[in-house]
Amino acid sequence: MAKKKSNSGLWITLGIIGVLVLVVVIIAATKGNNGITAVQTDKVTTKTIKQMVSATGRIQPETAVKISPETSGEVTFIGVKEGDAVKKNQLLIRIKPDIIQTQLEQYKAGVESSQKDIDMAKTNMKQLERDLARMKELFDKKYISQQEYDKSESAYSQAKSSYESSMSRYDQANAMYRKIQRDAERTILYAPIAGVVTKLNVELGEKVVGTSMMAGTEILVVSDLNVMNAVVDVDENDITMVNIGDPAEVQIDAFPDEVFKGTVIEIGHSANLTATGTLDQVTNFSVKIRLIDHEIKMRPGMSCNADIITKVRSNVKAVPLQSVTVRNFTGVDRNPDLDKSEGKVNKESSAIKKTSKPPSVVFINKKGKAKMVSVETGISDKGYIEILKGLGVGDEIISGPFSAVSRTLKDGDAVKVETIKKPNFKK
Repeated sequence: MAKKKSNSGLWITLGIIGVLVLVVVIIAATKGNNGITAVQTDKVTTKTIKQMVSATGRIQPETAVKISPETSGEVTFIGVKEGDAVKKNQLLIRIKPDIIQTQLEQYKAGVESSQKDIDMAKTNMKQLERDLARMKELFDKKYISQQEYDKSESAYSQAKSSYESSMSRYDQANAMYRKIQRDAERTILYAPIAGVVTKLNVELGEKVVGTSMMAGTEILVVSDLNVMNAVVDVDENDITMVNIGDPAEVQIDAFPDEVFKGTVIEIGHSANLTATGTLDQVTNFSVKIRLIDHEIKMRPGMSCNADIITKVRSNVKAVPLQSVTVRNFTGVDRNPDLDKSEGKVNKESSAIKKTSKPPSVVFINKKGKAKMVSVETGISDKGYIEILKGLGVGDEIISGPFSAVSRTLKDGDAVKVETIKKPNFKK
């Protein structure tokens, strides 16, 4: 038991010594730097800045026609394969017309029967018409009564109505027959446009469902690959910046070394919602980009990334993005003694205090001290941001480290420019 207590005391002693050593190192480091913050600097330069909206999506042809049969039946002929180029009105698919053929014969017989009914009704009507003429002569000569004449006239009227009804039935039967004839013709499918078969969903002998009563079977898709688009999803926060005609740069995963130029031709007005009703709900809007130049090996459905250029500013003052931060000028964030020591009155500081929104600021390296300057910013790209007011070309601004610029660095702090050595890859 005594040995265990001795070991515990030894570990406690070593721990205390370690803490003391760490404190001494921190104090020594602080005293060694004399409160000077090591920073990296950059110059305010003029650049061309392109504001971009990035989005992901897929490549789609401008025209893609989905072909479904209008009649049900068995596929008895397939004249194309997926990937084949086809011409307009080229034979694609033939469906066995068994049921249609039976209906065709049935309605043809109905048309013939209606024609015979017309002939019979017409003959009867003509006969009663002649009888009515004779009865009229007899009535005029007072040989028959009014009742007999009215009876003959009524019979003729009924025969005439029967004849007209038979004509209507014939027209109805003939219309149904023509419809079945068209259905029979639709058992043979032709290419509606010239293009490429990008999808083939049926095999020989497979049963398909027509579109007459339901959605029908999607047999194949013919696409015009001469005009291709990138259809991308843009976040709701960025969609207001996108306009028709904006240029775009599209990268396709299948062609990693190429950038394709495009133009925005369509902006969706209906939102595309994913994970609706959850914390992960995302709201996007579809944007269609017409590819000006495209690779012949492009295929519908390929994944792509697009950078839509929404604004361009040429020869503007610019600084690295990481050099601009948001600070509050109240309290220790602003050192008015720095400006007073230079014989200046800091009117800007008091004006900024009145605003509710913290301003954007940049730190300038001024004779070894950090001076916090309020700036007005414009558009930005992936590396630089436009400066509208507050800085001049050539000003030395503090661009790093990020923790110092964004949090710890204060107005008036002493700074030392630290040179970052770039790795040398030469052998």
